[in-house]
Amino acid sequence: MTEEKQIRTWRVGTISMGASLLFLGIFLLLSQFFDLSMMSIMISWWPIILIILGIEILLYLFVSRKEKPFLRYDFLSIFFVGMIGTIGIAFAIVSSMGITNAVGELMTREERTVELPPFSQTIDQNIKRIVLKTEHEIAIEGTNSQEISMFGTYTATFPTGEKKLLSKVEDYMSINTKGDTLYLEMKNLPNGNGPFYHYYGNMEATILVPKDVKFEITGQNNRITLKPRELSNNWLIENAGEVSLLIQENSDVEISAQQVQDLLSETSEWTVTSKPEFDGDLNQNGRMKIGAGTHSIDIKRAYQVNVSTVSP
Repeated sequence: MTEEKQIRTWRVGTISMGASLLFLGIFLLLSQFFDLSMMSIMISWWPIILIILGIEILLYLFVSRKEKPFLRYDFLSIFFVGMIGTIGIAFAIVSSMGITNAVGELMTREERTVELPPFSQTIDQNIKRIVLKTEHEIAIEGTNSQEISMFGTYTATFPTGEKKLLSKVEDYMSINTKGDTLYLEMKNLPNGNGPFYHYYGNMEATILVPKDVKFEITGQNNRITLKPRELSNNWLIENAGEVSLLIQENSDVEISAQQVQDLLSETSEWTVTSKPEFDGDLNQNGRMKIGAGTHSIDIKRAYQVNVSTVSP
């Protein structure tokens, strides 16, 4: 009886599939114990598939070279190898374009609210005027102190592990003195756009200004709250969205509103000097006097002005 030598048939990719799943399972398990980045594992582990597939073919040919192995490339094998190669090339292209880094950064970010680095500066006697430019929501209060200061919070999207985006006052405000004027300009918070995400920062702050110094603020359709207390000079507010004005009952101030759509008041009545010809026109002007009206608060180009009186 003649022994027939059997020819071993092996489908390419059989071992690679099992080994790939095994290694992926090990990596994912280790990520749970060692707090590894899931995104980094998913992005970086794919070349191992190609390595395993190549080792599988070479090792099988070397071990069974005397047994005349028959490598079978049927439809499933061709599909499997083609899919692995296509995925590998796609990952390489995506990585070279930086998309994987952007996605990884997005998945490791978190939104938090953090305190602003506090700002404080003594006002020199030569300073007669303070000008503030901001697009953030802000509250302004008059104070008896000869010092301008600001505090508040900001909400932003932080990379995991990073405690704050702003470490000093200069990160969010530009400060310049020209002649008798102190110029303050609040900067935009860090923001970003990408193919899969958009994040931006938001700030809410309170600024204290000496009540006997002339104060001007320019906004960008943002909400502004004014608490002048016993005002001893003139204030000017331009290009605000909504202005909430809290006036003490014993104040001595005249409020002027120009090019405003809505004039509201909980107590005193506005004396409207002109009304809009069409709905939506920002050309309504009005005045309101509390006390003798020695000092003035002028509001120009705002969507809404709402005046309330409070006890001293």
